[in-house]
Amino acid sequence: MTALLTFPAASLPAAAESPEAAAQAKQAVEDHATLVDAKIAALKTGLKLTTAQEKNWESLETVLREVAATRGARKAEARQQANEMLDKDEVIAGMKLGAKLLKARGEDLEKVAEAAAPLFASMDEAQKHRFALLLHTFAGHSGE
Repeated sequence: MTALLTFPAASLPAAAESPEAAAQAKQAVEDHATLVDAKIAALKTGLKLTTAQEKNWESLETVLREVAATRGARKAEARQQANEMLDKDEVIAGMKLGAKLLKARGEDLEKVAEAAAPLFASMDEAQKHRFALLLHTFAGHSGE
């Protein structure tokens, strides 16, 4: 229950203030993009798609990339807002921000589910198992 009372993204580093911090932030963005590319490639490779299934892959990949990009932007904004709220002891505003982030994450999950449904329907049981395993890894559980 304690997690509900914490500020979202409070454990994330503060916004870049020095040239070194700005360089680190830029590197983090590039690293994130590289990791997204690698995770998407791993998902596709792990699924061992058939030629017929390939036609449904593109829409899922597009949504995965969009969700990763918007999630990254949302995290950066939340980090800034959470730090400001912590400075001012705005507990209620922090809880509302957390709720907003959870809603957005739910909407992202819905988008991925909608995009994945046609591909998933065409998978054999082994692919479905790997999809669940690999998508769980792709999503990560670092919080927002």
